Amino acid sequence: MKGILLRTLITLLGLFLASGLIPGVNINGTSGFIFAAIMLGLVNAFIRPIALLLTLPITIVTLGLFMVVVNAAMFGFAAWMVDGFYVSGFWPAVFGSIVVSITATIASWYIGPDGRFEVYVIRQD
Repeated sequence: MKGILLRTLITLLGLFLASGLIPGVNINGTSGFIFAAIMLGLVNAFIRPIALLLTLPITIVTLGLFMVVVNAAMFGFAAWMVDGFYVSGFWPAVFGSIVVSITATIASWYIGPDGRFEVYVIRQD
């Protein structure tokens, strides 16, 4: 449970950065950020795997670049589902999903699978 909450907060941080950096991505109010983060997590958990499976042939042909389009579609779909979360087009969805993905990747470097902060120190004698 702690891991899910922490990952939702990381997604919320990514959404906050995306709304500040990307013109065309707007989220209104604190509740908008919270619901957007929860909905983006649910969409990525349940709908994205199906979309990736259905688009597997084109993803293979494009050497994985089509996954950017799938991520943008999931970002836009989450925006469509949540009041107060607006994406004005395809390119804002692409760049917004990239910002959220980069934020989640950087944060996951420091978070283990059980939701605890983990820092490894390598000492050389």
